[in-house]
Amino acid sequence: MITTDYAPGAPCWLDLGAPDVPAAAAFYSAVLGWDYESMDDENMEGGMFRKDGKIVAGLGKLTEEGARSAWMIYYSVTDADATTQAVERAGGSVRVAPMDLDEWGRMAQYTDPQGGQFAVWQPGTSKGLELVDQPGSLSWTELMTTDAAAAKEFYGEVFGWQYSEMQLPGGGGAYHIITPAGQPEERMHGGLMELGKEDLSLTNGRPYWHPVFAVDDCDAAVAKVTENGGTVQMGPEDAEGVGRLAVCLDRADADFVVLKPAES
Repeated sequence: MITTDYAPGAPCWLDLGAPDVPAAAAFYSAVLGWDYESMDDENMEGGMFRKDGKIVAGLGKLTEEGARSAWMIYYSVTDADATTQAVERAGGSVRVAPMDLDEWGRMAQYTDPQGGQFAVWQPGTSKGLELVDQPGSLSWTELMTTDAAAAKEFYGEVFGWQYSEMQLPGGGGAYHIITPAGQPEERMHGGLMELGKEDLSLTNGRPYWHPVFAVDDCDAAVAKVTENGGTVQMGPEDAEGVGRLAVCLDRADADFVVLKPAES
C-alpha cells in the first residue's frame, strides 16, 4: 500500500499535463469528486486537486510540442542529482534536469531505456501528496513495458526496488509487483507487466506509466467517465484478490485506472 511517509523509491506525487486545463479540472472533479484549486486565476494554466481538503494531484498546461496528454508519476528520492546520475548510468535519459521548486523540493524527469517516462521528487517543505490509498486518491502505479526484464533491471539499479511475481489468470502472463528497497511486502506500491508494441497503441508502441485511483464504486466511476466525455479501454471487470477495475481515458486520452479494492 502507498502511505504518506514516502520511503525512498515510493510514489509520492503525480500531475497531469492537459491541453485544456479547465476541461480536465471539470472532468476529474466529476469522476473522482476532486476540488480544483487554481494557482493561476488569470490564465487557468495549472493548480492542485484536493479531496476532503487534502492534495491528491497536480494539473498543468501541456506545453511540450508533440506530447500526448498523460499523468506523470513522481517517486521520492533523497538526492535528485544522485538519482539523475544513476538513471544515466543505467541507460536512461534526462528529460528535465534537476531543478528546485522554491522551498517545496527538487524535481527531475526521465525516460527509461524502453521509453517509459517518470519523475522524481526530493522533498523540501513538501513531501508530496497529502492523501493516498483512500477513495478518490492514488492507490497504485503501473508500468506497461515492452521488456519486463530490462525494466526490472533499470528501475532496480535506479531505486533499488524489490520484485515479486504473480501469474495473471487465463494465461495473461506475469505481473511483477514492486516494493521500495528495504520495505516489507505490505508496502508494495505498483506493478509492471510486459506487452507487445501492438498492445501499446495508446502510445504508438512506447512503454508508459499510469496511475490507479481507488474508488468506492467502480461502475459508478465508469459511468461518470463516459457521462463527462471520457472513454473506457477495458472493464469494468473483477480481478480476483484485487477488486473491480476499469482502464479509462479522459477527454484528452490521458489514461488511468479506477479500482474498487477487494474486501480484505
